[in-house]
Amino acid sequence: MTHLPIIIAPDPILKAKAKPVARVDARVRQLLDDMLETMYADRGIGLAAPQVGISERLVVIDTAHEDEPATPLFLVNPEILWRSPETTICNEGCLSLPEYFADITRAEQVRVRYTDRDDKTQDITADGMLAICLQHEIDHLEGKLFVDYLSPMKRSIILRKLRRFKSGEGK
Repeated sequence: MTHLPIIIAPDPILKAKAKPVARVDARVRQLLDDMLETMYADRGIGLAAPQVGISERLVVIDTAHEDEPATPLFLVNPEILWRSPETTICNEGCLSLPEYFADITRAEQVRVRYTDRDDKTQDITADGMLAICLQHEIDHLEGKLFVDYLSPMKRSIILRKLRRFKSGEGK
């Protein structure tokens, strides 16, 4: 497996809508494995392909705590079928926006349809951290970052600091 470099915002690939995957084959399974290794190495709980520079509808998630066995979830072409009207607020971060966190309102529950790594269609209904993570990662596939839920001023400040960080000027 390969550790992939994480794309840091702002970057155009993070704002583009990712392309559907035609079928799950050896290339896609290898990419999913590499994404999972990258996510674990960078201490994340979710990672979408655009975050590693690949504009395809692929997501890996593992919300297990460090003291629990790993429970990786591989999602190809995920789509949210339903969101509960009840919402929750969670302090979110993102591997593509290192060191920045914000309270984001999300649906408490979601139902998602996706293709698994064996090319089989699956549905999952999730709540808690898994529901939040699914919404966050599927947003990435639509070209949306968690900072897009913030006020224009807060978003601008964070993205300006990240531009300076990427250019080597520090924070």
